[in-house]
Amino acid sequence: MSAEVLVVDGGREAVAAQGATDVAVGVLIDDQGRFLLTSRPAGKVYAGYWEFPGGKLEAGETVEQALRRELQEEIGLTIGPANVWRVQLVDYPHGLVRLHFCKVFQWSGELQMHEGQDSRWERLPVGCEPVLPGTVPVLRWLQEEADAA
Repeated sequence: MSAEVLVVDGGREAVAAQGATDVAVGVLIDDQGRFLLTSRPAGKVYAGYWEFPGGKLEAGETVEQALRRELQEEIGLTIGPANVWRVQLVDYPHGLVRLHFCKVFQWSGELQMHEGQDSRWERLPVGCEPVLPGTVPVLRWLQEEADAA
């Protein structure tokens, strides 16, 4: 699995992943084929932009552990199995992030936005905007998979 490099909003040229902040991201897909997008809360970088839910890995955590913790804290869901599907290296003006995208098909609990964000179950093409630049490749990958099916 290799990380692609995306330079966003005039960010630094990212040739190595050293110093990147690792982020676990859940691509929750329901039994109707819809996926969950959440808006970034007020007060955060890119507030109001739509993205897949997740958050930063803490020291000693695996991607799956971080994803479980973040989805419980942020949206109130306990997830089933989650394995890394794709990795994307994104160079934002505020820092380099390595996004570990995990497809999730099973979860329990009631969706609750604990950080004041909004949520939407979407299909392609998405109807909400703006979409966080790091989310755009994921939408493309989902479309490629749908086209190949």
